[in-house]
Amino acid sequence: MPARNPKETFLLLLSHVRRSSERAASIFSELGNIAEDAQVKEALEARAFVSQSVLAKLDQCFKLIGEKPVQLSGRLEEIFLEDFRKELNEIQSTSAKRLFVLAKLVHLVHLQIGEYVALTAAADVTGNYGVGVLLESCLADKLAFVERTRRIIRKIAEARMAERKDMEHVAA
Repeated sequence: MPARNPKETFLLLLSHVRRSSERAASIFSELGNIAEDAQVKEALEARAFVSQSVLAKLDQCFKLIGEKPVQLSGRLEEIFLEDFRKELNEIQSTSAKRLFVLAKLVHLVHLQIGEYVALTAAADVTGNYGVGVLLESCLADKLAFVERTRRIIRKIAEARMAERKDMEHVAA
């Protein structure tokens, strides 16, 4: 779909974020099934659940602007998953796998955060202030997930460092 004006560009961007959010929900579910750590699995299952409410908010955005999502041909999420699976299979250490899964999730969510920041500004430019409120609430969900994941990563790293320190004391 060629975008000839701000409204069409906004529709294109909104369609893209809806498609990527829909695909991300299934990615979170799949990664939750792959995760070997109960804490990581629980966080991913919660993220998949929250993703469903994000999709509902995005659907409401389309209702407010009186449009339907346009068809897109992007493959970003599929390529992300292919690379993720390949790289994860090469990692031997369980703790390294946990950190890798979480790091990749943060990477994916940061891409989505960028989309929401741009879309919120585009909503304001096109005079869709109600849509902007919905988009900012989706952005808040993404930011909360990144912060929560950062804390989990820190906790895993601190536990690993404590294990090392204990091993050093035993060896000494």
